[in-house]
Amino acid sequence: MTDTRTIPAPAPPGPRNSDRVRPAGGGRQLPTTAAAALGLFLVARLCGGLVLALVARSAGKHPLLLLGHSWDSVWYLGIASHGYGLTLRNSTGVHCDLAFFPLYPGLVRAVTTLTPLGGVEAGLLVSWTAAVVAAYGIYRIGVRLHGPAVATALVALWGLLPHSVVLSMAYTEPVLTACAAWSLYAVLTRRWVWAGALAAFAGLSRPNGCSVAVAVLASAAHEVWRARGRGVSHRLWTGAALAPLGWSSYVLWVGRRRGDPLGGYFTVQRLWGSQFDFGHGALRFTEHMALHGTRLLFPMALVILGVSSVLFGLLIADRAPLPLVVYSGVLLVIALGGSGFFESKPRFLLPAFPLLTVVARALVRTARARPWHATIVASALAGLSFVYGAYLVVLARSPL
Repeated sequence: MTDTRTIPAPAPPGPRNSDRVRPAGGGRQLPTTAAAALGLFLVARLCGGLVLALVARSAGKHPLLLLGHSWDSVWYLGIASHGYGLTLRNSTGVHCDLAFFPLYPGLVRAVTTLTPLGGVEAGLLVSWTAAVVAAYGIYRIGVRLHGPAVATALVALWGLLPHSVVLSMAYTEPVLTACAAWSLYAVLTRRWVWAGALAAFAGLSRPNGCSVAVAVLASAAHEVWRARGRGVSHRLWTGAALAPLGWSSYVLWVGRRRGDPLGGYFTVQRLWGSQFDFGHGALRFTEHMALHGTRLLFPMALVILGVSSVLFGLLIADRAPLPLVVYSGVLLVIALGGSGFFESKPRFLLPAFPLLTVVARALVRTARARPWHATIVASALAGLSFVYGAYLVVLARSPL
């Protein structure tokens, strides 16, 4: 990739090339290499997988089948094996596989074609690989904006979210996050063609993958406004044109297949019980929870939505770069404003890693001043992530 800046970008704060950061005043040194960040991420996910395996074995279930062949992953693996065309009718509605975007099953199909792996193994390989690629992209963004120490904490926090077990499953969130992280990094470094191309792939991965295209388009528009339209590189226009192609192409393809080019895809989603109603459905469900009570995962989802909203406000107050704010904001709006599958809303926010930036900075400050306090916080987050992840996959018996 070549750097094609239309306007010189200001140098990011914090050190970018050092492996260790020594704070002013002789504070403690923190290991902050990319290898350390990815190592922490892998350890977190391996420990989460070990806890899940122990709980699954005690429940008489096979952990790899739970990770690779549960809920949405069944649909994705079916598309990878047989293509689109499956419709199921039951008491909850008409469920059509056209609701699922094609990038992930396409990657699984490629792996099963090129290797002797079966569908479950290929699905897990794609997800695990994408999760590592995403973690490295998140690290690079963190280094550029706040230095290696914060970048390392950011990656670790992302790997310890309550729903981070999804990163170990045959689901699409790791693929979306990988495309999003590197697209946003390309925007920050003014590599517009890469940003647009990766945004197009993000749009082919999930319905909320459109958030990456919106971020790229908003950033491109801001660049054009700053330059007053003069001296804008053709690469910016190319990237902006590429960004929405993935999401819009699939939506139009489904619509054409359903006989309604503009509305067919959204009809498929409504039949699944999913539509954007500006939060009315979520509010009604929250009222129902308050009056009648419900299982643990629903109040937990509500807490995560509330915390995410606060973190988004802090992200804005911290004057984060425009593409990160727009990307996170669109993901949050989709999660809050959509109806149906309330328990899945935290999963929809799993790719919103910029929301963790303020927390990562605070954790690094704490680690330098009071290492034991930071250790306790990180241990508590790890315990919650591992135990709750095992509960979600093995015991909850509810769609993720």
